[in-house]
Amino acid sequence: MNSTVSIVVPAFNNAAYIERTMDSILAQTHHDLEIIVADHASTDSTWETLQRYAVDPRVTLLTTEAGGGALANWNRVSQAATGDFIKLVCGDDLIYPELVAEQYEALTSHPKATLTASARDIIDANDDLVLRNRGLAGLSGPIDGRAAVRQTIVSGTNIFGEPGCVMMRRKTLEKVGWWDSTFPYLIDETTYSRVLFEGDFIAVPRSLAGFRISESQWSVRLAKSQSTQAAAFHHWVFNEYPGVISRADLVRGNLAASAMAILRRLAYIVLKHRMSLNENHK
Repeated sequence: MNSTVSIVVPAFNNAAYIERTMDSILAQTHHDLEIIVADHASTDSTWETLQRYAVDPRVTLLTTEAGGGALANWNRVSQAATGDFIKLVCGDDLIYPELVAEQYEALTSHPKATLTASARDIIDANDDLVLRNRGLAGLSGPIDGRAAVRQTIVSGTNIFGEPGCVMMRRKTLEKVGWWDSTFPYLIDETTYSRVLFEGDFIAVPRSLAGFRISESQWSVRLAKSQSTQAAAFHHWVFNEYPGVISRADLVRGNLAASAMAILRRLAYIVLKHRMSLNENHK
């Protein structure tokens, strides 16, 4: 029989963190799991590090050929999943022990729901807490999927969080064509929206995952690209899904995305400085 939940991990050059990620997955209180990891031609020791987990019958290790960006590996590992529900966890993030159990309960209790998400903590390279209980923009419980998409747009940021915060019905992800990288920096938010146009959203307002901030997030160029692609995503929803957002929502969301890009950049500068001070005092 297939497991009820598939946790899929698209790993790439995650040797420094992949053991912590895998150990957090294996510590779930919901035991009916399959765990599929695909290494995307890493140039560090990610693949070698993963071998210690091959002895666990729940774990399957795969490889993905180089090229194709995140989309290739996210689709590779997701399409290999056989569970009714699917959760993608990036190879440097953490999930807390009760996450799968709570999100499984949320989806099985609401047959019309296609996606659930929890709040998450922001952590640094040493797993130390930076910010607690982020995400969801105040949402709680079951919400119409289209209303949830509207909320993420007017907020100007991905309120659902990174993939480790989210669980979806696998059949719905397959129905919408798997992961969507039309807007590469919003591959998760765009895909969530497609899934939510098929059903309801369940918000679990408790931190059940840890998202790791990294050096790659400090750049001004990245913040500008994220803002530009967020605006393009908003226009796509406005044009392709009439009635989800109004023109006023579109303007509001674009302004919010620009403001969030600036705030995110400032926050990363402050956090980077704090991390540097912590390192110097060790």
